Formats: sequence, C-alpha cells, structure tokens
Amino acid sequence: MKLKKIALLGLVTVSSIALVACGGNSKNTDSGSGSNENVFRFIERQEMPSADPSLATDEVSFVALNNVYEGIYRLDKDSKPQPAGAAEMATVSEDGLTYKIKLREDAKWTDDKPVTAADFVYGWQRTVDPATGSEYAYMFNSVKNAEKISKGEMKKEDLGIKALGDYELEITLEKATPYFDYLLAFPSFLPQRQDIAEKYGKDYTTASDKAVYNGPFTLTDFDGPGTDTSWSYTKNDKYWDKDTVKLDKVAIDVVKEAPTSLNLFQDGQADEVPLSGELAQQMKNEPNYIVLKGASTFYLEPNQREENSPYRNVNLRKAISYAIDRKALVEQILANGSAVPTGLVPEGLATDPKTDEDFAKESGDEVVYDVNKAKESWKKAKDELGVSTLSVDLLIDDTDNAKKMAEYLQGSLSDTLDGLKVSVSPVPFSVRLDRSNKGDFQISVSAWGADYADPSSFLDLFTTGNSYNRGHYSNPEYDKLVESAATTNANNPEARWKDMLDAEKVLMDDMGVIPLYQKAEAHLRSDKVKDIVYHSTGAKYDFKWAYIEE
Repeated sequence: MKLKKIALLGLVTVSSIALVACGGNSKNTDSGSGSNENVFRFIERQEMPSADPSLATDEVSFVALNNVYEGIYRLDKDSKPQPAGAAEMATVSEDGLTYKIKLREDAKWTDDKPVTAADFVYGWQRTVDPATGSEYAYMFNSVKNAEKISKGEMKKEDLGIKALGDYELEITLEKATPYFDYLLAFPSFLPQRQDIAEKYGKDYTTASDKAVYNGPFTLTDFDGPGTDTSWSYTKNDKYWDKDTVKLDKVAIDVVKEAPTSLNLFQDGQADEVPLSGELAQQMKNEPNYIVLKGASTFYLEPNQREENSPYRNVNLRKAISYAIDRKALVEQILANGSAVPTGLVPEGLATDPKTDEDFAKESGDEVVYDVNKAKESWKKAKDELGVSTLSVDLLIDDTDNAKKMAEYLQGSLSDTLDGLKVSVSPVPFSVRLDRSNKGDFQISVSAWGADYADPSSFLDLFTTGNSYNRGHYSNPEYDKLVESAATTNANNPEARWKDMLDAEKVLMDDMGVIPLYQKAEAHLRSDKVKDIVYHSTGAKYDFKWAYIEE
C-alpha cells in the first residue's frame, strides 16, 4: 500500500489516461488478468469506514461484512431471509416473543474453530454494550432489555439471548417484531469471537488479519478503515457451503472519479463500475448499462442541536425544501435512474397490509417544488429570525456525484432565496460521518438505505435521542406515533400502518429532514459477470452465488 500511495502522489499532475494506468497497477487489478482465477473486479466510490460488525454503519462496510461473515439467516436471491448459520428456520412462540434457533454444526471460523451459540451471544452483547459505542445498538431494541443495557441501566449479560448449548440459541423479545427475521440477516446481528476481539483489543478488525471470518469469503488485503483504497474478498475454504461459491476473489478498488472508473471498465481492468451525471446519460444505451434501484433516500439534515440554531425555524426548513427542483436534480444532474421522492420513506419498500398500496404512494406527494412558497416561507423565516441574510454551509462527500449535486443545490437555493449565501464543504466519506456524529455541520447531505423491508427502518431514525438523528430533530407527536407503531399496535398491522403514515406526515410537515431523491445507481457491468445478487435493503450485494463466465 505504501508504494502504491507514493506512486499516486507523484502522478497528481499527470493526465487522466496515466491515472487509469496507475489504477490498473493496484494490488487488486493485477489479480484478475492472465490467471485462471475466477475474479470479479468491482469499483467502490468510497473507502470502507469500518470492518467491525458492532461499529459499521454504512453501505460499503455492510457489503463487506455480509460477504465475509454469516449470521443466523442470509437474504436469498429474492431478498427473503433463509437459514444460513441456522440449520433451519426458528421456532417462534405463539405470542411472537421467543425464538428458538438450532445452529448448523458444520459452520467454522477461518481458524477451524466451530461457530457456536456463544459467538452470537458475545457479538450481540458487545454491540449493545454502551462501552462499545455502537450507533446501531438501537436496532436491538426489540430484544429484551437491549434498550436499558444501551443506556447503562442493566448489564449486557441481561440481554435476551442465551446459549442453550453449543448449537442452540434462545432469543427473547421485548415486543413482537414483524420484521425480526430480516434483522437476523442483518450485519449488526453477526456472531463474533470473544477471544479474537480481546486478543486484538482496539486493533480488532482494523486490518484483515486482525479478525476471523465465517462467511463465503474472507477479508484480505485490508490495511485500515477509512484510508485503504483497495481490498479483497477471497473464497473461504472453511465455509460450510464452499461448493456453492464459484468466485475465487472479489477485488475492490476505490475510485472516486467517474471518468476514471469508465476508463477502467473500457480498458478491461474492471468488471463493474458506477456511473453518474453526464456519463450515465452518455452510456445509458450501452448493452452493459444497468440501473440498480435501492430503498434509499438522500436528504438534507439541518443541525438543530443548539437552542439558537436558525434551523429550528420551520419556515427556514420549508423555504429550503420548496426551492429545490428535484425533477431537474434527478433528470439533469444525477441522470442515473434516481427518482423524485414523495417523502422520507422510499417507494418499493413496503405495502399496506390491507390494500397492498405502496407506502410512498399512500403517504401522498409531500415534497414539492414551488418558488412562490419558497419565497413566502423565506420571508417569514427572516422575520422570525430577525435577519436579512443567512450563510449556510453544506457538508457533502467528496465524490463527483456529490459535488455536482451540491453545486446544483448551491445555485438553486442562492438564486431562489434572496440573501441566502450557500457554501459547500466536500470531505471524505468517513470524515463526513465523523463530523455528522459530532454535530460539526450546519446542513449535512445525508443518506439512509433501509436495513429491512419496513417503514420503521426510516421512521425510527428521527425520534428524539436516536443516534442517527444527527441534526437532533424533535417532535413529541412524532415520537408518540413511532412508539405506538412499535408497541401498542405492534400486533395490529392496520393500526401500525396508520401510525407510520401519520408519523411520516408529521416529519414532512415539519421538514425535520428535507428529502432530495430516492437513490438509484447506474452501473456498467460486464456481460461475463453472472448471478450477482442485489438487495434494495440491508447489505446491498451478495457475491456468494456470483461467477465470471469466460
């Protein structure tokens, strides 16, 4: 890695063609050429912030974890939970509160030790332990005592999961949870080895050789979270279902510049690359062009932490929302198949249990572009805030796509809202996450992809005190509706659905967060690549069934 990075620094002023050649000499792209290995070469836009199942929060990390570990269930090719680490589907009590799970006895870690019930108990306890600092601890709130443990009110050993033997688990829930099967396939619920975590301490998972794995692949060539620009997933010969795994390796390179990615693809040095903006428009008639639509929403998150924050003003938030022409944004700037949102919850995530109507359509078209309303709301905001001008900074990722979107937002807001001065701060993905968590921003361009196929995956985020509510939006009515959906009406599908629709309406009436678009990604994928499994929720990619057909 050091040699590679020094070489790149020396080529900063060279042409893009030379940069492509340099990219082709990375530690990953060599592995697929001139060998008999079945290697899939995949371009990511961002570094991996964490390889720790308890600390990972982002799409890149979840894809890695999903392929190098295995939980109780795994989503199949139809995105349905199926037994994986479990030998069969769980036996569930009539009240939905107790799950008994038999684990497969042929599952092993890469050091040849068996995967046992104790590994799941330790992994779950480690994640909810407040000392770990997991932002995803809230995902365990449906498990008995998890919320109290996360708040430091109970011991982690009181979590509602216990080993009944080496290969049997009993899980007790706080409340019946309609989507719990999906959680059992989610990366935060993976097993972890206590002896390995304790052996490496603070260095646990910070490099590929500082962990053990039990998935279809092992993590290799990974040198550091948030900094490494290439790593691999290598076939795991210890995996119980290794005969199904056809790929020898998935070679990952991080390339943030879309033209460079395209050149790598056209030069045969990458098998799948993302496209954006003009390049997506130019390539959309190519036979290798595909659009992957996810259950994911990008939004502006105003920082309302401080009492004197101008972003606590609802008219300011509404003015910003009304001033954004989202149709132009998705068609002219992104041009990658992304869609105009109706609200926070994306289309295609969940349907009404009674009418089968999509949640996004049933909630109504709550996000609109209206210049007159934007100016009216802006005038009210200035009067209420006692200002004639306001400076706003947008915290964004440093990718081509994010920069183009930010330039568009900067122009739209400045032109429509007289006296609003908009600046842009592009930073690496891991830096944006860190600054967002610390509250070091004015407005962050954030995104959320559904962890499971239910509106609560989005709506839970913006309850008061949630760790992902980085802007600290707070509305008691909203909190009450989300809580009712999770408790009072958890076993009443129609009442629960209404709670969630009403909660979405409260959030959008407040513009607590400001939806920008429902994400889709335009990619070029070689026709040699077969059986890549893409999920719109949770970990996006599963390479277990994939192969390269020469």
